[in-house]
Amino acid sequence: MSRDEMKKIKLKDFAEYLQPRPRAAHKGNFGHVLIVGGDAGYSGAVRLAAEAALRTGAGLVSVATHPVHAAMLNSTCPEIMCHATHSSADLVALLQRATVIVLGPGLGRSDWGKDLFQMVLTQKHSLVIDADGLNQLAEVPQQRSNWILTPHPGEVARLLNMTTEQVQQDRLAAIKKLQQRYGGVAVLKGAGTLVLDANDKPGLCTAGNPGMATAGMGDVLSGVLGSLVAQHLPLEIAAPLGVELHAVAGDLAAKEGERGMIASDLMPFLRRLVNSCGKK
Repeated sequence: MSRDEMKKIKLKDFAEYLQPRPRAAHKGNFGHVLIVGGDAGYSGAVRLAAEAALRTGAGLVSVATHPVHAAMLNSTCPEIMCHATHSSADLVALLQRATVIVLGPGLGRSDWGKDLFQMVLTQKHSLVIDADGLNQLAEVPQQRSNWILTPHPGEVARLLNMTTEQVQQDRLAAIKKLQQRYGGVAVLKGAGTLVLDANDKPGLCTAGNPGMATAGMGDVLSGVLGSLVAQHLPLEIAAPLGVELHAVAGDLAAKEGERGMIASDLMPFLRRLVNSCGKK
């Protein structure tokens, strides 16, 4: 299959999912995102994911993170509800309130991260899995229908026991194999991000730019995806829409130059896009 045979992902095609909100709406209508990650020294990843989830419309966002930095994580964004998480036992009450779980930003591979990972995977919630959540999944492969996996080529290589070069040589074959092996919706990040679920042909995102090749961009994407799922969009809609929102926001941010662009530069553009896409 060539690029011409893929489905082009365009923001205008998702306008019906971003319509103005009812006047009587309340925060409970728009879901509760729980982000699990941020081992010691990696607080930035969950912080970026959390703000991205808020800026794209989630009603509530909680972060379960390492106790060493939980108290200061929301100092510049007090709307994030941060919880010091010593072990998986501390997740029980948080899981009961969550609509969707974003698992992996800054999670690490220590015993702490592995404990939280194993606990989350016993739950029935819809999941968005990124970063070290994917690396841990590669060690204990399993399949489920209610998750979005968001690997870059190196993570796909680990998930499929291939080399990164093999993934890049045939990205379409790689995402098909990934989706078939793990289920749910697969997102293969990179120049020309691909999105594939079990029931449709691959979607191709042509937006985005090299300025987005910087730390934290994937964390922002995972927060956007979690937010859309929390707002009750089906995974097969949330995944391509989130990928396109993220990429177009990156293009808007890059108008001031690609070099030196950072992940948090996308936040105002994400907010603008989710409020303008649904307008006629």
